[in-house]
Amino acid sequence: MTPARDNIRVQKLVVVIGLVLFIVKMVAWYITNSVAILTDALESTVNVVASFIGLYSLNLSAKPRDTDHPYGHGKVEFISAGIEGTLISVAGLLIIYEAIDNLRHPRILGQLDYGILLIAIAAAVNFATGSLAVIKGKKNDSLALIASGRHLQSDTYTTIGIIAGLLVLYFTGMAWLDSAVALIFALLIIFTGYKILRSSVAGIMDEADQALLDELVTNLNEHRKDSWIDIHNLRIIKYGAVLHLDFHLTLPWYLNVQQAHEEVAKVETLVKSEFGESMEMFVHTDGCLAFSCPLCSVENCTPRKAPFQHHIKWTVANISTDSQHRYGQHTG
Repeated sequence: MTPARDNIRVQKLVVVIGLVLFIVKMVAWYITNSVAILTDALESTVNVVASFIGLYSLNLSAKPRDTDHPYGHGKVEFISAGIEGTLISVAGLLIIYEAIDNLRHPRILGQLDYGILLIAIAAAVNFATGSLAVIKGKKNDSLALIASGRHLQSDTYTTIGIIAGLLVLYFTGMAWLDSAVALIFALLIIFTGYKILRSSVAGIMDEADQALLDELVTNLNEHRKDSWIDIHNLRIIKYGAVLHLDFHLTLPWYLNVQQAHEEVAKVETLVKSEFGESMEMFVHTDGCLAFSCPLCSVENCTPRKAPFQHHIKWTVANISTDSQHRYGQHTG
């Protein structure tokens, strides 16, 4: 099964479980009349809507590239995660509103014991489903699936807070506790929504993934060949589960087309051995010029104009520049 189809299968499970748990929480609210459980149920409506959005985005992102979308449809996952992050934050604000209203106008509660049992079961199922979605999302590099999983996990944290408040309320009769605990966990929900929304915006705006770049550069430095004189103008763009990497590779100018191609293939093999086949590469080759000689350790180079002095240690900063490097520039 391909990662894309695996993501869709997991998201379908999220949709079904979300619908069932929403019904369970509504039943719990009906028998308890608890505003805390009502807010938890309302937050679950966001789960249901978000899970359908996530399922749609995963189906769309799995489509092959076409003439209108030459890089594929993966960007829709960032949009889906952005919508979901927004919905999570709105749900947190709604919980705050309802909790404050309940503090001002306390409501008479019903069968708390059965209500607590129902939402406790819902919390356990929610967390298990969310964990599965996050694990699969990270494995298959799917932001939409990770967002769905974290959303379910944040819903679980809210439910745990509500259960704690209701248990104390059940044994002490302090009616204000369910609203107070709901307020605390509403802030956690809003923070979770912000993080998902922030990662979505970063993806849409093609923000550089610093950790990924650091890992890539470390790998290139550790396995660089003498003929790889310089790398520059490096860029990484993420489209769903696919990473598009392009850069300029400076090679000895006298290599023929076939030899240059073989060097590019070595770089591609190195990178894909670290990051997998989800990495798509576009490499432009540049021939070395006289100012490259002090940086070049190729032996027995007849056209050499100057002796080798020092390699430039590649860093994220210097391989992102748009020109070939010279001796004395970023050496280290």
